Amino acid sequence: MAEKPAIVLVHGFWGGATHWGKVITELHRRGFGSLHAVENPLTSLADDAERTRKMVRQIDGPVVLVGHSYGGAVITEAGDLPNVAGLVYIAAFAPDAGESPGQISQEKPPAAFENLAPDSDGYLWVKQDKFHESFAQDLSAEEALVMAVTQKAPLASTFGDNVTAPAWRAKPTWYQISTSDRMIHPDNERRMAERMKPRRILELDAGHASLASQPGAVTDLVEEAAGTAV
Repeated sequence: MAEKPAIVLVHGFWGGATHWGKVITELHRRGFGSLHAVENPLTSLADDAERTRKMVRQIDGPVVLVGHSYGGAVITEAGDLPNVAGLVYIAAFAPDAGESPGQISQEKPPAAFENLAPDSDGYLWVKQDKFHESFAQDLSAEEALVMAVTQKAPLASTFGDNVTAPAWRAKPTWYQISTSDRMIHPDNERRMAERMKPRRILELDAGHASLASQPGAVTDLVEEAAGTAV
């Protein structure tokens, strides 16, 4: 039996690497020994893609990149490295060349668009009292509170950063759609998924934080991708 590939998990806006906590423990339970979670600065797409590339370059052998939310734009930009064997998108942006997450969101605004608030330093936050209903309506109030208080705000300008050469045009892909997503419009997720012609499109009745509310199903998809990467 071939050794399992490394898994590199890439978070999105308003969270850090710990958003992957439940998926990490499930992957470990299933025998994945090489698990990595990038902590991106969320200062620009170029910065975040380079931080992800640096982690991938440290790994010998095949890597499956898994991106949640804006992390999908990061793996789209950083996934061109030769040892990247597959890309998994979890309720994520998958921009084409010349597209940005902000442009995609403006074309079909998500339900929680008005619950974002910029601060005087140029960072963009989800209003704390709106975080549960916006980002994680299918998690407990306590879990959502912790996410709201510990959220990692991006520089608002990052929303406008364009992808240059999308890795999904050259790499095998998988995509999970959250049908009750309020941070990325579900129709945008469907459009991005369908145009990349992935190996599988998985629709879950979940909010944006599907990686936390349905970690089993998300891990199933990652495991399927990993099975083709060895």
